[in-house]
Amino acid sequence: MESVDEFLAYACKLEQEAVLRFKELAEAAKTHGNKEVSDFFAQMAHYSQMHYQQAKERCGYHDLPEMKPEDFKWPEMESPEAAAIWGADPLMGVQEAMRLALDAETRGYEFYKSILDGTTDPEIRAMAQEFTEEEAEHVEAIQRWIVRLAA
Repeated sequence: MESVDEFLAYACKLEQEAVLRFKELAEAAKTHGNKEVSDFFAQMAHYSQMHYQQAKERCGYHDLPEMKPEDFKWPEMESPEAAAIWGADPLMGVQEAMRLALDAETRGYEFYKSILDGTTDPEIRAMAQEFTEEEAEHVEAIQRWIVRLAA
């Protein structure tokens, strides 16, 4: 990351992509009559939308750079929090859906942690620390859901 503005552009895009993918997965599950999984993915889309709004609010006075989709350099082919598309499986159960969401949130955590570990810029470091802690909370929350559902 070269600047706080670039960091914030990535943060906003990451959450925006999570919202879109969870909505797609919710709609696919709904289409196949899998209400429980559809409801879970819709809830994850709602949480991601809230995280996106929070990221946008953090932008404050920052002028985010105009970035096209191909300008984003993600660790893999797409945004770390874009849940795997195989989640559109009509036979998926809630446990599998939660593991898929956990994987997406874990990748988001790892993305921010890599920025935190790799930057020397104090402003980027402070923001990356905050986002890393938030993603760790998301991971822990989904892990608790999984444990409760298994009980």
